[in-house]
Amino acid sequence: MADRPDFHIITGGPGSGKTTLIEALAALGFHHMSEAGRAIIRDQVAIGGTALPWADRAAFAELMLGWEMRSWHEAQNRKGPVIFDRGVTDVSGYLRLCGLPVPAHVTRAAELFRYQRRVFVAPPWREIFVTDTERKQDFAEAQATYEAMVMVYADLGYELVSLPLAPVAERVRFVRARMWRIND
Repeated sequence: MADRPDFHIITGGPGSGKTTLIEALAALGFHHMSEAGRAIIRDQVAIGGTALPWADRAAFAELMLGWEMRSWHEAQNRKGPVIFDRGVTDVSGYLRLCGLPVPAHVTRAAELFRYQRRVFVAPPWREIFVTDTERKQDFAEAQATYEAMVMVYADLGYELVSLPLAPVAERVRFVRARMWRIND
């Protein structure tokens, strides 16, 4: 499949303001696809499942892969730009981060399920980083996650655009300005 110029990824480590930014863009009318991780954690905890990042990381990654591929397909029915809170490619980054092998089918999925070539990356931001019942990583793991995502997206030929460490409104302006200049 070819790159999708209307599918915009926002990735990075946990606690870097990705979801807050996406919610602000959604409030302006942008279509968006939610992150897999938190929903999977909530569901697995509710059913007593073990596909959790602190129990069975490989199973957790497989559930994320299925979620992200479904989101990619679902987004095809939406008109205009769609903003993704992570994407298929993040699953490869997660497995690398965990020191787990990246199975061939995960690599193939990242090659096939493409997005806009310009990927927005939220760098680690200690001032806004917090943990909660679903986000148990510490700041060092947030930094390592950021680095893993940068590496996997760069390896697949995406252009990485670092989000500024700035208030949400400024980040919204930054993303909007760069979404429309996709061919520069």
